[in-house]
Amino acid sequence: MALTLYMHPLSSYCHKALIALYENAIAFTPLVVNLGDPAERDNFRQVWPIGKFPVLRDDTRDQTIPESSSIIEYLARHYPGPVELIPDDPELAAQVRATDRFYDLHVHDPLQRIVADKLRPADGHDPIGVSEAKERLRTALRFADREMAGRHWAVGDLFSMADCAAAAPLFFINKMLPLAQEFPHVSAHLERLTKRPSYARALVEAQPYMHFFPG
Repeated sequence: MALTLYMHPLSSYCHKALIALYENAIAFTPLVVNLGDPAERDNFRQVWPIGKFPVLRDDTRDQTIPESSSIIEYLARHYPGPVELIPDDPELAAQVRATDRFYDLHVHDPLQRIVADKLRPADGHDPIGVSEAKERLRTALRFADREMAGRHWAVGDLFSMADCAAAAPLFFINKMLPLAQEFPHVSAHLERLTKRPSYARALVEAQPYMHFFPG
């Protein structure tokens, strides 16, 4: 098969890429990498030296594409389908890209900092960094909640790359900090996202690994 996705079913950024693949029924081979296995980790670093998920390999075009947003952009250009995750309209596309970056930088990143700290040994915790990450996250969620008050999807009525970006961090945040009471519009967005067949499928595939999430 031309497309191979190096990934792990529990990886939140892999969820983002998987949603895009499933939305347009793009054929690909999932290659699950266990980063805890030295041999698998070393082999993966031959593909992408940074060693972070997800990475898409397109043998037909001899291209290796790391990072979830870049993967979605690549799929939109070279494997388009009926669901336009990046709109043709340049103004709307700019909004989608800006909202994608918002969720990655201001929601997903602080979430990962909080989760990473939970995985550290007892003498390696960073309480100041975690406190800062939590404040950043609450600020972002307050902003998102105001934005989502009048929207169905992250950018209005259009399901887009921005929703791919929002799904996983909101899902995992909700496991640590239930969203409904403080952020009802974000919580309603998450409910719609988890019912979307593409993300529902990714969550089913992640279920056998969910007990590893430290939240």
